[in-house]
Amino acid sequence: MDQDQTAVAGAADRLVAAFGRHDTDAYFAAFAPDATFIFHNHPEVLANRAAYRALWQDWESSLGFRVLDCKSSARDIKVYGDTAIFTHRVETRAMFGGEAVTSHERETIVFRRDGGQWLAVHEHLSALPGA
Repeated sequence: MDQDQTAVAGAADRLVAAFGRHDTDAYFAAFAPDATFIFHNHPEVLANRAAYRALWQDWESSLGFRVLDCKSSARDIKVYGDTAIFTHRVETRAMFGGEAVTSHERETIVFRRDGGQWLAVHEHLSALPGA
Protein backbone atom coordinates (compact mmCIF):
# COMPACT_ATOMS: atom_id res chain seq x y z
CA MET A 1 0.00 0.00 0.00
CA ASP A 2 1.50 3.36 -0.97
CA GLN A 3 1.44 6.56 1.12
CA ASP A 4 -1.78 7.92 -0.42
CA GLN A 5 -3.60 4.60 -0.03
CA THR A 6 -2.48 4.47 3.61
CA ALA A 7 -3.77 8.00 4.19
CA VAL A 8 -7.12 7.19 2.55
CA ALA A 9 -7.37 3.99 4.62
CA GLY A 10 -6.84 6.08 7.76
CA ALA A 11 -9.54 8.55 6.71
CA ALA A 12 -11.92 5.66 5.98
CA ASP A 13 -11.07 4.01 9.32
CA ARG A 14 -11.87 7.23 11.20
CA LEU A 15 -15.14 7.67 9.30
CA VAL A 16 -16.29 4.07 9.90
CA ALA A 17 -15.22 4.15 13.57
CA ALA A 18 -17.12 7.40 14.19
CA PHE A 19 -20.20 5.96 12.48
CA GLY A 20 -19.90 2.73 14.49
CA ARG A 21 -19.91 4.58 17.81
CA HIS A 22 -22.66 7.01 16.71
CA ASP A 23 -20.29 9.96 17.08
CA THR A 24 -22.18 12.30 14.79
CA ASP A 25 -19.76 15.23 15.09
CA ALA A 26 -16.72 13.15 14.12
CA TYR A 27 -18.69 11.24 11.48
CA PHE A 28 -20.01 14.30 9.67
CA ALA A 29 -16.62 16.06 9.97
CA ALA A 30 -15.23 13.28 7.74
CA PHE A 31 -17.37 14.63 4.85
CA ALA A 32 -16.87 17.81 2.86
CA PRO A 33 -19.78 20.26 3.11
CA ASP A 34 -20.57 19.65 -0.59
CA ALA A 35 -20.52 15.84 -0.29
CA THR A 36 -23.40 13.95 -1.90
CA PHE A 37 -25.11 10.78 -0.70
CA ILE A 38 -27.10 7.98 -2.33
CA PHE A 39 -28.68 5.36 -0.07
CA HIS A 40 -30.67 2.35 -1.26
CA ASN A 41 -33.15 2.87 1.58
CA HIS A 42 -33.84 6.55 0.85
CA PRO A 43 -35.64 7.71 -2.32
CA GLU A 44 -33.73 10.95 -2.91
CA VAL A 45 -30.14 11.93 -3.55
CA LEU A 46 -28.90 14.03 -0.65
CA ALA A 47 -27.21 17.05 -2.21
CA ASN A 48 -24.87 17.96 0.67
CA ARG A 49 -23.69 17.11 4.17
CA ALA A 50 -26.31 19.37 5.79
CA ALA A 51 -29.13 17.49 4.05
CA TYR A 52 -27.77 14.15 5.28
CA ARG A 53 -27.31 15.47 8.81
CA ALA A 54 -30.92 16.70 8.83
CA LEU A 55 -32.11 13.26 7.67
CA TRP A 56 -29.94 11.59 10.35
CA GLN A 57 -31.49 13.83 13.04
CA ASP A 58 -34.95 12.96 11.74
CA TRP A 59 -34.14 9.24 11.97
CA GLU A 60 -32.96 9.78 15.55
CA SER A 61 -36.09 11.64 16.63
CA SER A 62 -38.74 9.73 14.67
CA LEU A 63 -37.26 6.20 14.60
CA GLY A 64 -35.04 6.13 17.68
CA PHE A 65 -32.10 5.53 15.33
CA ARG A 66 -28.75 4.82 16.95
CA VAL A 67 -25.73 3.03 15.48
CA LEU A 68 -24.48 0.31 17.81
CA ASP A 69 -21.58 -1.10 15.79
CA CYS A 70 -20.13 -1.13 12.29
CA LYS A 71 -17.64 -3.57 10.76
CA SER A 72 -15.82 -2.99 7.49
CA SER A 73 -14.43 -5.80 5.32
CA ALA A 74 -13.41 -6.59 1.72
CA ARG A 75 -11.82 -3.17 1.44
CA ASP A 76 -10.24 -1.75 -1.71
CA ILE A 77 -8.65 1.63 -2.38
CA LYS A 78 -7.82 3.17 -5.74
CA VAL A 79 -6.09 6.57 -5.85
CA TYR A 80 -6.26 8.85 -8.90
CA GLY A 81 -4.24 11.97 -8.09
CA ASP A 82 -6.26 13.99 -5.57
CA THR A 83 -9.25 11.62 -5.76
CA ALA A 84 -9.60 8.18 -4.21
CA ILE A 85 -12.29 5.52 -4.39
CA PHE A 86 -12.78 3.36 -1.32
CA THR A 87 -15.07 0.33 -1.53
CA HIS A 88 -15.98 -2.11 1.20
CA ARG A 89 -18.67 -4.27 2.73
CA VAL A 90 -20.29 -3.03 5.91
CA GLU A 91 -22.14 -4.89 8.61
CA THR A 92 -24.03 -2.43 10.78
CA ARG A 93 -25.99 -3.01 13.95
CA ALA A 94 -28.39 -0.17 14.70
CA MET A 95 -31.45 0.56 16.78
CA PHE A 96 -34.71 1.43 15.04
CA GLY A 97 -37.89 1.77 17.07
CA GLY A 98 -36.30 0.06 20.06
CA GLU A 99 -35.24 -2.98 18.03
CA ALA A 100 -31.67 -3.89 17.09
CA VAL A 101 -31.33 -4.52 13.37
CA THR A 102 -28.30 -5.81 11.47
CA SER A 103 -27.76 -4.76 7.87
CA HIS A 104 -25.28 -6.10 5.32
CA GLU A 105 -24.40 -3.59 2.63
CA ARG A 106 -21.68 -2.55 0.26
CA GLU A 107 -20.48 0.98 0.01
CA THR A 108 -18.42 3.24 -2.20
CA ILE A 109 -16.93 6.38 -0.71
CA VAL A 110 -15.13 8.87 -2.93
CA PHE A 111 -12.47 10.92 -1.17
CA ARG A 112 -10.82 14.16 -2.28
CA ARG A 113 -7.49 15.45 -1.03
CA ASP A 114 -8.31 18.80 0.57
CA GLY A 115 -5.60 20.85 2.24
CA GLY A 116 -3.46 17.81 3.01
CA GLN A 117 -6.30 15.67 4.34
CA TRP A 118 -8.68 13.26 2.65
CA LEU A 119 -12.37 14.20 2.96
CA ALA A 120 -15.29 12.13 1.73
CA VAL A 121 -17.17 13.84 -1.10
CA HIS A 122 -19.58 11.10 -2.14
CA GLU A 123 -21.08 8.04 -0.49
CA HIS A 124 -23.14 5.39 -2.25
CA LEU A 125 -24.64 2.65 -0.10
CA SER A 126 -26.36 -0.38 -1.61
CA ALA A 127 -27.85 -3.58 -0.27
CA LEU A 128 -25.51 -6.55 -0.42
CA PRO A 129 -27.03 -9.04 -2.89
CA GLY A 130 -28.26 -12.14 -1.12
CA ALA A 131 -28.07 -10.53 2.32
